[in-house]
Amino acid sequence: MTPHSKIPLIWFNWLLLVVLGVMVFGISMILAPGLLRQVFSFLLFADTVAIDNGFGAPAVAYVTLIHGVLGGVMFGWGAALFLILVGPLRRGSREAWMIFAASLAAWYFPDTLFSLWTGYWPNAVLNSVFALLFAVPLAATFKACQREQV
Repeated sequence: MTPHSKIPLIWFNWLLLVVLGVMVFGISMILAPGLLRQVFSFLLFADTVAIDNGFGAPAVAYVTLIHGVLGGVMFGWGAALFLILVGPLRRGSREAWMIFAASLAAWYFPDTLFSLWTGYWPNAVLNSVFALLFAVPLAATFKACQREQV
C-alpha cells in the first residue's frame, strides 16, 4: 500500500489497467471503426468481413454509428470509474467500492442476458472475461473497503 491508499497496490494497479483498457477499447471504437467492426464481425460470425460484405451499405453505416456511440459511452464510463478508483476507492471508501461494483453489475447483467437472449453468446463470453478482470480485484479489496473510515 502507498501512504495515500488503503487498498493494496497490486489490486489498485490491476483495476487501473482494466479501467484504462475499457477506455482504450471505447475510444478505439470511434477512432478505428473499421478494425473494430472486423473484430466484432469475427467474434459474432467467425468471419472478419461478414458485417461489411453481408449487411449492405446502410446497415454497415448504422453498425458503425452504434459502435461509435457505444465507444463514447464506454469511454465515459471508464473515465468515471477512473476517477472513482484514483480518488475514494483508493482511500478505501465503502461507498466508492459499492458504486464501482454496482456500475459493473448494471452493465454486465443486462448486456450479457440480452446477448444470450438474442443468440450472440460470444458477446456474453467477452463480457464475462471483462467482468472477471474486474471481479478479482474487487473481491480482494472488499474487506479493506468495509473498515470504518477515519
